[in-house]
Amino acid sequence: MSEAVKKKIENLREKIREHDYRYYILSDPVISDFDYDELVKELEQLEIKYPQYITPDSPTQRVSKDLTQEFKPVNHKLPMLSLANTYNEEELYDFDRRVRENLPEGEKYEYIVEPKIDGASVSLSYLNGILKTASTRGDGLVGEEITANIKTIKSIPLKINRSWQKKYKLNDFEVRGEVFMMIKDFEKLNKEQELKGEKLFANPRNSAAGTIKLKNPAEVSKRPLNIFLYSIISVEEEFESQSDNLEILRKLGFNVNKEYKVCKSIPEVLEFCRTLEEIRYELPYEIDGAVVKVNSIRQQKILGSIAKSPRWAVAFKFKAKQAFTKVLKITWQVGRTGALTPVAELEPVFLAGSTISRATLHNFDEIRRKDIREGDKVVIEKGGDVIPKVVSVILDQRKSESKPVQPPAKCPVCNSKLFKPANEVAYYCENSECPDQVKGRLEHFASRGSMDIEGLGEALIDLFVQKGLLKSYADIYDLKHKRSELIQIERLGEKSVDNLLSSIEKSKQQPFAKVLFALGIRYVGAGAAKKLADHFSSIDSLANASEDEITSVYEIGPSIAKSVKRFFDNEGNRHIIAKLKAAGLNFSAEKKVVSDNFFKDKSFVLTGSLTKYSREEASDEITSLGGKVVASVSKKTDYVIAGENAGSKLSKARELGIKVLEEEEFLTQLDRAKKK
Repeated sequence: MSEAVKKKIENLREKIREHDYRYYILSDPVISDFDYDELVKELEQLEIKYPQYITPDSPTQRVSKDLTQEFKPVNHKLPMLSLANTYNEEELYDFDRRVRENLPEGEKYEYIVEPKIDGASVSLSYLNGILKTASTRGDGLVGEEITANIKTIKSIPLKINRSWQKKYKLNDFEVRGEVFMMIKDFEKLNKEQELKGEKLFANPRNSAAGTIKLKNPAEVSKRPLNIFLYSIISVEEEFESQSDNLEILRKLGFNVNKEYKVCKSIPEVLEFCRTLEEIRYELPYEIDGAVVKVNSIRQQKILGSIAKSPRWAVAFKFKAKQAFTKVLKITWQVGRTGALTPVAELEPVFLAGSTISRATLHNFDEIRRKDIREGDKVVIEKGGDVIPKVVSVILDQRKSESKPVQPPAKCPVCNSKLFKPANEVAYYCENSECPDQVKGRLEHFASRGSMDIEGLGEALIDLFVQKGLLKSYADIYDLKHKRSELIQIERLGEKSVDNLLSSIEKSKQQPFAKVLFALGIRYVGAGAAKKLADHFSSIDSLANASEDEITSVYEIGPSIAKSVKRFFDNEGNRHIIAKLKAAGLNFSAEKKVVSDNFFKDKSFVLTGSLTKYSREEASDEITSLGGKVVASVSKKTDYVIAGENAGSKLSKARELGIKVLEEEEFLTQLDRAKKK
């Protein structure tokens, strides 16, 4: 009896897998939705009755009931490299020249061109044919595990087609691809958000990237995610070409984009890139360019990679698409620093995969320079296919009665007076308690790069400010005393409130540099905050420092020093910091003592691409050893570190007689310094 039940369960699973493949991959269903649902119900009932036969690859196990408390780190088998971008034909020919020069002389090569899907990169690991883990790209070497969320995507097989697995050594392999949303699914999702009175998503890419990081797989399963796979990696198997890889992926049951082509030359590559650009808005999903790869895997290995990009592949980015629309009104937004930003409220127009109804105008000087007026017909485009902007006004369609826009006399939110600092283009609201400033400061404080308070986003901050629960970021740490009040708020509930309070408590572990950045001091970005935290070691030392003492910190100029001084001279800010101290935030850092080494107290300029480190990583290594990294070469520069394709900085160093370190020598010195 048990063997018969087990066989019946497995037969049902195979049927459901086959129907999933036909529906989600081939778009060729052979049974009705009702009949499909009946098969799933039958399987669920058998698994409830015989739980000993439930396996992780069963179709019923796609949606986990467990909430993800944290996304664990996952090491990639090989680094997930990001692509260098090209924007015109000349740059693509330059890429082809570098490929030719780095391959053995006279060796023939060909390219494969694939659409560049505008989605979120993921890596899926399979062990013995079954999906084991899924992760984000992360920093390219280590990603975050999102297995429970990825399992909800029905175009991803939980178990691969084993008949094809036998033809290749695929006991342990990794596949990579882009998670995305079909345009129609994205539009439907936004309509549902609108009906629920919730915030709309900006575009399909953002909604896909945000969804795969949700902590509740049940919520993820309600979102219409899809995936295209483009790479397969096995430590046991040697593959011949990228075009073969795509075919193998397809045969294993993965969803592979069919809009690709193998090209014998760069002119043929360009021709196909133009074809893709022409049809991009006819496709049911968003693409923002084409990916050009050397087809041969052997040749890819010869070419290798530099820093975080392969030498054998490049992205050819499409031009921003333009549209015509009308400026209905120009409104003004107030940011966290009090700066006013003008926004063009537009007659809605569909552009590059989404409906555009607003575009930033940056500042009043931008309005005056382009002479943008209410009622004007304008040309808009998406910068980088993401941010809408007004390119120009169609002057011959302007109405005679139109008048130039004037800056507001008072704050549009709190009606306070405005001021415009000398040598600045922005107008500022002077009222630090202006509701929009408060909201902006709270959003910055809670953001991932600052205090990283999971769950305290824009919608919740708006609600809490409206209800008087938050007036400053110090109030965030008093919310634990208002738990009973919070759980009464509609849409929150006990569990979500407890998760929020737990995240607030966890944020107290953030280092001093992050806390300093979170305070939102004007001009103090993440980099400046780290330099100030490293130099002064405590908030009290920084608060009591003079402007001269602050500007003595490397790369901290007078504007930052004045802003920091002004911030700490404000009694209200000092009061808030006292409350944050009492709440237990980290306002000091251990002064790091650096022993004598090659890098200490020397200045370095980085030029060209390094193979082991990105520029940011190399800079961090140098500064951690007491050295300084500067942007330009001068007589005061001690060394220039030259990577591949070093440019004018290397020439200037030789001109000035500055010592040059090739990458190998730099790595040797780095290794010696770390051992001291």
